[in-house]
Amino acid sequence: MGERKMEVIHFFRKKTAFFSIERVFGQLEPEMRNFLTVRSLAVPSGGFSLKAIIRNIWAARSARADIYHITGDVHYLAFGLPRKSTILTIHDCVFLYQAAGIKRLLLKWLLLSGPVRRCALITTISESTRKDIIRYTGCAPAKVVVIPNPVDSKIHFAARSFREEEPVILFLGSTPNKNLLRAIPALAGIACLLDVVGDLSEEAITLLQLSKIKYRKASCLTDDEIAEKYSGADMVLFPSTFEGFGLPIIEAQKAGRPIVTSDLDPMREVAGGAARLVDPYSVASIREGILNVINDKAYREKLIQAGFQNVERFATASIVRQYISCYQKLSS
Repeated sequence: MGERKMEVIHFFRKKTAFFSIERVFGQLEPEMRNFLTVRSLAVPSGGFSLKAIIRNIWAARSARADIYHITGDVHYLAFGLPRKSTILTIHDCVFLYQAAGIKRLLLKWLLLSGPVRRCALITTISESTRKDIIRYTGCAPAKVVVIPNPVDSKIHFAARSFREEEPVILFLGSTPNKNLLRAIPALAGIACLLDVVGDLSEEAITLLQLSKIKYRKASCLTDDEIAEKYSGADMVLFPSTFEGFGLPIIEAQKAGRPIVTSDLDPMREVAGGAARLVDPYSVASIREGILNVINDKAYREKLIQAGFQNVERFATASIVRQYISCYQKLSS
C-alpha cells in the first residue's frame, strides 16, 4: 500500500456570478492532486446575514481533513475550524476602504482581525495586501506569506499585427475601481474599438456615445471566451484604482499583448516592469499611456518581450509548490 496522502479541504463561498477565486484554485487543484488529496466544499449560504454566517460556520465544522484552507471571501469560517491546521487566503482588504463607522468595525473583526487570530497561517496574493493585513491586525509578519495568483493556463499567445489605425483595446471589468469612467474620456478622439468585458452602466454608455467611441461589450464569459478576447485584442487597458492582485496584467503578458495599467501597488508589483504605468486618477496620464503604446512600435515590442519574461513567475507549478510548502508546515 502506498503512503497516505495529506488531505486538504478548500472552502469556497457559495457560487455567485463572481468566480475569480474559484478560477484561481480550479487551476491549481488538478496539479495539487498529484501530491495531495484535495476536496472542494462550497458553503451553503451566500451573503453576510447572521443566519448565513452561522449556517456556513456550522457546515465547515462538520468537515474533516488534515488541513483546512479557506480560499477567500468567507474568512469567518475560521471561527469554526481547528486553529493549528487552518490556513486562510486573503485576496484584498477592500472592505476596509469601502465601509465606515460601526459597519467597518464589524467587517474588520469578522473578516480580518478575528480570522487572522484564529488561523495558523495567512497567505495573500500581493505584498501590498500583506502590508495591509499586518497593519490592521498587528499580527507577526512571519505569519503572512505572499503567494501570487497563477496565470490562467487557457490564456495563449496568438501572433497578430498591431492594428495601428484602429486598435482593439480590451478592458476587463466595470466595477467602480476598474475606472472605466476615466478611461472613456481618455480615449476620446483616439481611433479604436473598446472591447469591454462587464456590464455597462447608463453613465458609461452615455459617455461612450458623447465621446463617439466605438465599443462592444460582453459579460458572463467562460474561461475559453476570455482567452479569445485576449487573442483578439491589440492591447489591454487596466487603469484600476484598487486591486488585490490584478490578473489581467499577467494574462495580457501571457497573451503577448502590451498593457497599460496603474502606477500603484499591487499593479506595479505584478507588472514587473513590463507595462506602461499611468496615474489612474488622471485622464491625461491614461491617454498619454495609451497613445505611447499605439504610436511607438519599438516600445510595444519591448513591453511584450518583457511581459513574456515576467509572467514566468506566475506559472501554475510554481504556485502549487508554494501552497504545498505551507500545508506541510502546518502538518509537521
